[in-house]
Amino acid sequence: MAADPLTVDAATAGPLGARGQTVRLTIPARAEYITLGRLALTGISRLASFPDEVLADLKLALTEATSNSIRHAYGEDGVGVVEIVYELTDGELAIEVTDEGEGFVPPAESGEPDAMTEGGLGIAIIRAIADEVEIGAQENGTGSRLRFIKKLT
Repeated sequence: MAADPLTVDAATAGPLGARGQTVRLTIPARAEYITLGRLALTGISRLASFPDEVLADLKLALTEATSNSIRHAYGEDGVGVVEIVYELTDGELAIEVTDEGEGFVPPAESGEPDAMTEGGLGIAIIRAIADEVEIGAQENGTGSRLRFIKKLT
């Protein structure tokens, strides 16, 4: 049995909070690995000193984004990886979740939660928490990309 792919790449450009400070985490596309993404986010929050309530909201948004990626990209088999990129820049944190799977069509941005299809509530939660949300295909045309930004100031 092959080992699960798991990589962490922390590349720092300048002092904490400087433009371009990035942490990249690649996890197996299985729900039990979502915790690693949340732990990395907790570490970043401690270094950047943002409030606990902001951390709690971001953890929820990250969990929803990662769960959606796993479910829609790879289905029940969990074969594949999900990449989470955290970028701390001048007063904001951007989190991007990508996969190489089938992708999905997000619910309409203006949809009310009770009018959404099953599973659409996660995207509504992310949109409520984040200041900016981008959802679509990756630039290379395969898989999905969900990026959300939270202003920290």
